[in-house]
Amino acid sequence: MRVVHVSPHLPPDQSANALLPAQLGRWMAARGDEVAFVAHEPRQRHARDDDSPVLENDAVAQPRTSNPPPDIVTRWIPRRRSSAFTRALKLDAWQLVRRVNRALNDVASSATLLHLHSNGLIIEAAASWARRRRVPYVLTLYGTEIWHYKKRWPVDPFTRGYMAAAGVTFYSRGLLDHARGQALGRDEMSVVYPPVPEEFTPQPEPSRAELRRALGVKERFLILNVKRLHPLAGQQFLIDAFGQLCASRPRDDARLVICGEGPRREILKRQIHSLGLMDRVTMTGLVPNATIARYMAAADVFVLPSILEALPTVAVEALASGTPVISADHPGGVELQALFADDVTVVPRESAPLLARALEAFLTQPRRALPATARTLETLFRPPAVLRAFDLVYAAALREHR
Repeated sequence: MRVVHVSPHLPPDQSANALLPAQLGRWMAARGDEVAFVAHEPRQRHARDDDSPVLENDAVAQPRTSNPPPDIVTRWIPRRRSSAFTRALKLDAWQLVRRVNRALNDVASSATLLHLHSNGLIIEAAASWARRRRVPYVLTLYGTEIWHYKKRWPVDPFTRGYMAAAGVTFYSRGLLDHARGQALGRDEMSVVYPPVPEEFTPQPEPSRAELRRALGVKERFLILNVKRLHPLAGQQFLIDAFGQLCASRPRDDARLVICGEGPRREILKRQIHSLGLMDRVTMTGLVPNATIARYMAAADVFVLPSILEALPTVAVEALASGTPVISADHPGGVELQALFADDVTVVPRESAPLLARALEAFLTQPRRALPATARTLETLFRPPAVLRAFDLVYAAALREHR
């Protein structure tokens, strides 16, 4: 089978719609499939040092360093750089569409199937190319394109591409249900959860103690957050909650570690300083995946105070490491609680006092994740399960296209 993945992002970008195509491509190539990529040039080549708006997929990205895409044929498409003149005449859009067409003519002329990830002009152009060439395509949706869906009239390329796809997969059940509520119900809709690699796995207590020493954590409890430092990630509420928690506990009792980089770093540092938490909070910046896995296993509780999430992979990685999760009641957190029951505690969004209360309750009776969580992970989230799920989607798409 020859599959071409088309995505707005690939590593070193760290959004979900960069990581999943790269992982799928790597696994498929390893088993002997022919794989190619068409994607925009990575944003990470250009540092973001302002507080400009980003899509939710960027805001909830896993903030860590990453290897480049696999050594697979990749056609990079420059991002649109438009002026008022080119925007008015849509010259930049036409130029991008031509570049996508040329790339697909080059790498997808003999493709069995295209796998399109997320939305944007690069995806709409690829869907149009596939329809003209009668090449079946699968569309995977991650969040923004569904949460903020508005049908454009009279021409809506996203809706047309969505309805013409041979199959559509969603990053979470909540996204699929929301799509149906937006009059986007159709045949061949399914949920395929994000993969969690085996490096995220529970460790015995002696190993956890050694990990904590190696990471420089001397306190009794380690509270962990892994997220891009962005307003939607909600770290400001976690820091406030941690301050309230510390008011009634000894100084050597708990440490908060926040792994990630982003435009809110200086604002969060000032907040930490104003609360007198400088010696109790560690902000690591970007760290390698292997270090994230060590933090996940060493942590006593993982906290995800985000305002909006579809399905937070970082929280699933914590659960896979044996670490229970406290989450805000965004759609992803609610769905995780339905999947993992007692290992996920949900609190109202943007409420530092209720988050502090949940942390206090957990540190009073700490524990590790339950055996049922490992079984759910093997069934839905481990790489072999995710690859099997996509194989079923591909097979159904090819049958639909015949």
